[in-house]
Amino acid sequence: MKKVILQKTLFCLLLLSFTLGFSQSIPLSKYAKISVITCGLGNETYSYFGHTAIRVADPINNLDVVYNYGAFDFSTPNFVAKFAKGDLQYFVVVHSFADFINDYTSEKRSVFEQELLLSQDLKQKLFDKLNAVLLSEERYYTYKFIDKNCTSMVVDVINSTLNGNVIAKTADTDKTYRSILFPYFKGHFYDQLGTSIIFGTKVDQMGTRIFLPFELKKSLEETTFQGHLLAGESKTLLSFEKETPTSFWNNIYTYLFILGFVVLTHNKIVDKIYLLILSLMGFFFVGVGFYSFHQELAMNYNVLLFSPLLLILIILSLIKNKKWTYRFAVLHLLFLIVYSLFMINKAHFFIVLPMIITSGFVLVRVIIRNKKPIPIII
Repeated sequence: MKKVILQKTLFCLLLLSFTLGFSQSIPLSKYAKISVITCGLGNETYSYFGHTAIRVADPINNLDVVYNYGAFDFSTPNFVAKFAKGDLQYFVVVHSFADFINDYTSEKRSVFEQELLLSQDLKQKLFDKLNAVLLSEERYYTYKFIDKNCTSMVVDVINSTLNGNVIAKTADTDKTYRSILFPYFKGHFYDQLGTSIIFGTKVDQMGTRIFLPFELKKSLEETTFQGHLLAGESKTLLSFEKETPTSFWNNIYTYLFILGFVVLTHNKIVDKIYLLILSLMGFFFVGVGFYSFHQELAMNYNVLLFSPLLLILIILSLIKNKKWTYRFAVLHLLFLIVYSLFMINKAHFFIVLPMIITSGFVLVRVIIRNKKPIPIII
């Protein structure tokens, strides 16, 4: 207990020195270790992909802290709007390792550690760089889902210390970001569906950047520096089996049931409600694409399925303009065919296929209802 109290006291003194702006860095002893920490997947939205941090432990200085680039402030004014727009400021914070590991123990998430095999000079340089960030405006950064997150920031600070692009992606570079992300949503069907249809063309690019914690962990196992492996063998600090949640509604069966209901009821009102929902989602995708700074949301070809123009189709149907209702229905059926052909090689093709089929049934019904009858000549 005394050791814990002592460590926390020294930790607070360290934080105080940072706060007061003392420029003199703590010299690390030869027993100091700097490690990359990889945290396991959770079932909360923010934890689906895991987490990355840097640990600095020095028994001589009674120092054991974790630098965390994934912090944000829920009390930020207009938090949701800023997050959606893509200008929410994230920042780096430092925790005691004891508090950090306790948090992940309570969340039942695994924690892995890979010690960086660096010279004493480079350890000190990395430690000084981490502390300098804490004392400057560099501690804040604008979060980007692929390009700037807790993992990519750790990669950047280590590579900067090593004066080169030492840590680079070593696996799955022939897969798209979308394909890489898709399995992480296991047990969270509607999150998987939602991200599949809201993401645009950027996530269909080849995933050449390290942007997920376990990608970094894998790369560190194979990265060499100055003729030797950059990181030691991975150690398991906490081990938990990830529990895949089950839900009465958050699964593919409710999704298929709703779409099956639309197809089988063969009802005009149900068809209009279905098309209205698609059109409103289309307006949302277009609006977010223009409003947000998140490049992942731009150029969203899924609007071919969720077309805002479906709202015009509904209005034309309500005012009983059969001629133009028919034309707009044919137009959207063509959109649907183009979309289907474009989607065949995409990771999310099969998850949206039931909606493609449902939309096809509904549009064909609209076409049949509004097709001008062929006159019979006797």
